[in-house]
Amino acid sequence: MIDSHCHLTDPRLRSQLDDVLRRAADNNVNRMITIGTNVADARDAIELCRAHANIRCAIGIHPNYCQDAQPGDVGTIRQLQSEPPVLAVGEMGLDYHYDFADRARQRQFFEAQLALATELRRPVVIHCREAAEDTLAVMRGFPNLTGAVFHCFTGSVSEARQIIAAGYYLGFTGAVTFKKNDELREAARITPRDRLLVETDSPYLSPEPMRKQKTNEPAFVVHVAQTIADVWGVSLEEVDRITTENVIRLFGLTPAC
Repeated sequence: MIDSHCHLTDPRLRSQLDDVLRRAADNNVNRMITIGTNVADARDAIELCRAHANIRCAIGIHPNYCQDAQPGDVGTIRQLQSEPPVLAVGEMGLDYHYDFADRARQRQFFEAQLALATELRRPVVIHCREAAEDTLAVMRGFPNLTGAVFHCFTGSVSEARQIIAAGYYLGFTGAVTFKKNDELREAARITPRDRLLVETDSPYLSPEPMRKQKTNEPAFVVHVAQTIADVWGVSLEEVDRITTENVIRLFGLTPAC
């Protein structure tokens, strides 16, 4: 199984990385995509990948960090895209839940990274929180994207349908396992099987039945996958097969990583 979105450079995971990777392997989670959220984090993610053949990365400027980003940072992200472990640009996007960065600046960096991904023909990882309408509107200005996943999708069924209609993927995290999230499970149910990814977004969003463990980790993606299996009425093994194929297709990941 592949955890399609995690943050292994976060100190909560990096400080115990050998144990994190061992527990992932014990749960048949053999590959991970770690995400760099600014230039410094991108460099750390690449370095981590160099030391572990089963880890790849996506790198970009997260909307919540773009207030501190420098004008040349998108150019640096462009240069780092040539590093062998890098598969995609992002995560990038719009976040209206927090006010860490003003919306105009978020949009500026979002558009610059979408232009970069279009130029390099790279897929993108989208961060979208309480901003689905504006995020999709911006993306319509870049019709030649090779692919995109709305990671950690927690929106409505209506928003899921819009994202699917636009041709993009949805990434589901531990949030889909939470007892009160029936609408999110319905969004997963109606997602075409060739458009769904499972992820942890660790160290955040520990799934049921591991919510008491504050630090999420890639091993727990199996609980997300099991919920998807329950919603779809298929086996865990079938969800593993489907989502692995989807990751390979979206990110151009080789079967052997």
